[in-house]
Amino acid sequence: MTVHGTTAPGWEPVREAFARNFPVYGERGAAVTVYRHGRPVVDLFGGVRDFDAAGPGAASWEHGTAQIVRSATKGVAAAVLLALAERGLLDLDAPVAAYWPEFKAHGKQHTLVRDVLAHRTGVVVLDPPLTPAQAADQDLGAAAVAARRPDWEPGTDHGYQAQTYSWLTNELVRRVTGSSVGEWAAAHFAEPLGLDLWLGMPAAEQHRAGRIGPVTAPEKGGGLRLRAKRDVAEAYSDPASLTRRAFGAIDPAPDENDPAYRAACLPASGGIATAPALARFYAALIGRVDGHRRLLSAETVDRARAVAAAGPDRVLVVATRFGLGWMLHGPASPFLDTGSFGHPGRGGALGFADPEHGIAFGYVTNGLQKGVTADPRAQGLVRAVRGVLADQGEAFGT
Repeated sequence: MTVHGTTAPGWEPVREAFARNFPVYGERGAAVTVYRHGRPVVDLFGGVRDFDAAGPGAASWEHGTAQIVRSATKGVAAAVLLALAERGLLDLDAPVAAYWPEFKAHGKQHTLVRDVLAHRTGVVVLDPPLTPAQAADQDLGAAAVAARRPDWEPGTDHGYQAQTYSWLTNELVRRVTGSSVGEWAAAHFAEPLGLDLWLGMPAAEQHRAGRIGPVTAPEKGGGLRLRAKRDVAEAYSDPASLTRRAFGAIDPAPDENDPAYRAACLPASGGIATAPALARFYAALIGRVDGHRRLLSAETVDRARAVAAAGPDRVLVVATRFGLGWMLHGPASPFLDTGSFGHPGRGGALGFADPEHGIAFGYVTNGLQKGVTADPRAQGLVRAVRGVLADQGEAFGT
């Protein structure tokens, strides 16, 4: 399989790791981009655009090919709320109901905006679930979340808001700006930086997105311990579990290749991006890129990457660590080093930044494999990045 793109001198091990993902992990089509101190040092792509394409007529992955990145979208949505807080439009320590009065129903009146970002609202399940068409209706989704009784007392524990994060974040942004998360991110993030990144993909751009779907990779060792893997598998297979119900807040499962679904603003799981856009977005969170001012101040980023929730996750079952909207480095989300922050997407995608090492990383794929956090393809690429930096004399905290 031919790998296209460029690597700066010394970054060839990332190319090798990327190429290895195809025969070893069943990669069909993918791209990876790495920025160092605001400049791209890795920009690679290869394979086919559509996961189910085959034969000589199959369209190749191109540099501008975009894919749905599922929960990696959450990292972008979090930055929107943090930017609004930085502008004084949103108080992270205020009750959600101060902006969205209907949300206080069923004992949620003391839920804070920071609880939304840290997955501490207790609102992880919708009963009944929303259909894909209902999920795309921003008013209906917000009303369903506001009317929901929390599954535990808000602020006392954390559990991954797999789908409800969409309406929790989007409605807060709508209440204070009149725009959706996708509209605000387009105007303030994507357009100024030239990012091929959408939370609600316009019809004119839909030809850019390849088809995604499941692929099977050889079983490999490592990752979560056997007992943890068994617990996770049981949680996902049990229809009554909080895990299964949280991920099933949209039911039946949406067709993520449907143009109507891709056009919806679903900040929890519906973003579409190229790998260069994802990496450039994170690069702009931690420094200047091509003369553009950074998207958030260093103080805001440091505040948001401080631990806000840690320990056994009521939904993901394993222990997770969250800041304000971003996952943090840990066993369930092994990024580059202790100061890394970002978000994976279920099935493979990953975007993160590490300010201490000046690294921003974006990986997208059309082949979705089992797993929510530590995808072996992405982690192989992260290890390669770490190896290059170690060879350059960089020290690591883990």
